[in-house]
Amino acid sequence: MSVLVFVEHIEGVIRKTSLEAVQYASEIAKKLGTNATAVAAGQIEEPALQELGAYGAQKVLHVADERLNELNARACTRILVTAAQQENSQVIVLLHDVNGRAIAPRVAIQLKAGFVAGALDFPNLEKGFVIKKSAFSGKAFAYVNITSPVKIITLSPNTFPLVKGEGTASVEKLAIAFEEKDFAIQVKSVEKITGEVPLADAELVVSGGRGMKGPENWGLIENLAHELGAATACSRPVADSNWRPHHEHVGQTGGTIRPNLYIAAGISGAIQHLAGVSGSKTIVVINKDPEAPFFKAANYGVVGDVMEILPKLTEAVKKFKAENR
Repeated sequence: MSVLVFVEHIEGVIRKTSLEAVQYASEIAKKLGTNATAVAAGQIEEPALQELGAYGAQKVLHVADERLNELNARACTRILVTAAQQENSQVIVLLHDVNGRAIAPRVAIQLKAGFVAGALDFPNLEKGFVIKKSAFSGKAFAYVNITSPVKIITLSPNTFPLVKGEGTASVEKLAIAFEEKDFAIQVKSVEKITGEVPLADAELVVSGGRGMKGPENWGLIENLAHELGAATACSRPVADSNWRPHHEHVGQTGGTIRPNLYIAAGISGAIQHLAGVSGSKTIVVINKDPEAPFFKAANYGVVGDVMEILPKLTEAVKKFKAENR
């Protein structure tokens, strides 16, 4: 009996958030007195899979099918169900992202498993198998006890710091009897998003709203992000106005992120936006309106014009980096 964890990759490179999921699954396995087994699909070099051992996986089951280089929810559901039955797994961990949300419910139905989405902590085993998650758009926490024999969890990204240890995982090929319907939906083309740091995996994020006044001023956001090694994001009105691409939109109707640091420049902080960023460990708000709702959720607030403050903040970061080289 092992704890199963599904890992995602981009062109053969394991995602940082997947490494976090492996680490999370391995800690659960220790609590249960068993091992963690990773499941990977698509073309990934064996050394990259073996390195999962440094994050706690004892074994990796690999389905090296090039059709799975772009994630396919139906096919990956069959892979996870097959792996869970082979390994007699009673706990399955996936990422709480667009892929995990597509796969986990399908697996739960087929395995008749209890399912909690967006875990924020390790299971509490003293009173069963209790999972902490956010509720009501991040305004509260819920504690859910999974009582079914098989339990499925999706882990919110950036919940735990990533710590690389030592160890090498063994890699085994997993044979899957796919059916034609598993590939009824196929990816015909992929539009790649370029950037210094992928938003979903970012630990630092600099975000802008309507207070930036227009796309011509977005260089102020990008300059600060570049110096911090951060990703950039935006509020919905910015994306709707085509100042920024929609993949940068965070909020209730956009992406949900949990960075260690979220800097919001010129964003009022409507509840719809807070729903996507309230899990951030530290929130810094810059706004000229002292009554902006975002200040109530902020750890640090700066009242002032973003056009003046952002360049000064960027220069301060540059100076700090130069003094600490």
